[in-house]
Amino acid sequence: MSTIIKKPLITEKAMRFTEKGQYVFSVDPKANKIQIKKAIEEMFEVNVVSIRTARIKGKIKTRLTRRGIMRGKTPLIKKAYVTLKEGQSIDIVTGVQGT
Repeated sequence: MSTIIKKPLITEKAMRFTEKGQYVFSVDPKANKIQIKKAIEEMFEVNVVSIRTARIKGKIKTRLTRRGIMRGKTPLIKKAYVTLKEGQSIDIVTGVQGT
C-alpha cells in the first residue's frame, strides 16, 4: 500500500484545500481510484468520501552546457485530490491522523 502513495503535496494551493477537508497526494501513475482510497484509509485511518485524480505530463527540458545542448524530460506525475468525511483531518506534516 505504501508504494501507491508517494508523498503528500504541500503547496500553497494544496493548503487552501485543507480548509475544505481535501488533501493532495502524489501517487503512483498506474494506481486507480479504488486502490488510492484503500491505501489512504489504511494509512491514516480516515473515511474517504471522494477522490479526483489528475495526470500531469512530463516536460521536455533543455539546457546549454560546455558539452553542448543537453535535453531531458521530467517524469509523469499523478495527483490525487482526496476529500474526507466531515470532521476528519490528516496532519500532513507529521503523517499522524487527527480527529
